[in-house]
Amino acid sequence: MSLRITPLTDPAHGPHGRRLAWLASDADSVPAGTAFLRLFDGGQEHLAELDLRVHPAERRKGVGSRLLDSAVATARDNARRCVVAQAEAGSPGDHFLAARGFRKILALRYTRLPLAGVDTAALTKIIERPHSGYRLMSWQGTVPDDLAQTFAASRRAMDDMPMDDTDYAIVTWDVDRVRAAAKAVEQRGDHLHTVVAVDTSNGSIAGFTELVIPGSGAGDGQHYGTGVLPEHRGHGLGRWMKAESIRQARRDFPDLGGLLTDTADSNTHMRQINDGLGYTPTHTTHQYQLDL
Repeated sequence: MSLRITPLTDPAHGPHGRRLAWLASDADSVPAGTAFLRLFDGGQEHLAELDLRVHPAERRKGVGSRLLDSAVATARDNARRCVVAQAEAGSPGDHFLAARGFRKILALRYTRLPLAGVDTAALTKIIERPHSGYRLMSWQGTVPDDLAQTFAASRRAMDDMPMDDTDYAIVTWDVDRVRAAAKAVEQRGDHLHTVVAVDTSNGSIAGFTELVIPGSGAGDGQHYGTGVLPEHRGHGLGRWMKAESIRQARRDFPDLGGLLTDTADSNTHMRQINDGLGYTPTHTTHQYQLDL
């Protein structure tokens, strides 16, 4: 197969990373596959994230290998020490990455909560149970100015979440990065909804959960992250916040079908929270890493 690899201009550049792209096409300029390589910064300058896709009819013809070679060479040129990629368990991509020297470092369990089947009484009971010393707050879009600093500080709640052998390092969050992330969701037309637990003794944020709703208000929403600061764990705040997020999503977006989330298999605590709230498994993906 005569194959041409063409670098593309990708507009997905931001203050905390950039993305490169390649198109594989045959002698008649018919597309056969694509590769996207995201280069991170903000504490992750060592890392590149690969998304590689080959049309089913063009597989086993060397398309994926050529695209991979281009992406890996670029990662090396940009002084990255590893490339990570993800594929659904048992899929062609799963087998491809394993055969090309990537090592499996993480299994992610994906689950879905059908909103029509939510036990409203049980949810209300969770939300109304007193949590001494804490109160819930929420907002849509960008964090209010008076909470921006403590919200950025609360992001370290994710620093120690179980990620097995993944070499993600610690992401550096500040107010500008928090606002930029919210702006990115807004610019693509979606809704960002955040629920936080506030320490009533000093007004600081003890934990948060984020949910992104499609701009249409229909289909499925996606949980982006739930975390509680180490010094506030053991009080049931994660389940409390997530239950309130579910309640508000059902109230504010009546056409929403369900909520999606993904959790590392080794993150037993968050899996227990999701299972208890009624999330059911849909599929598993494997995270792979290639050390350069």
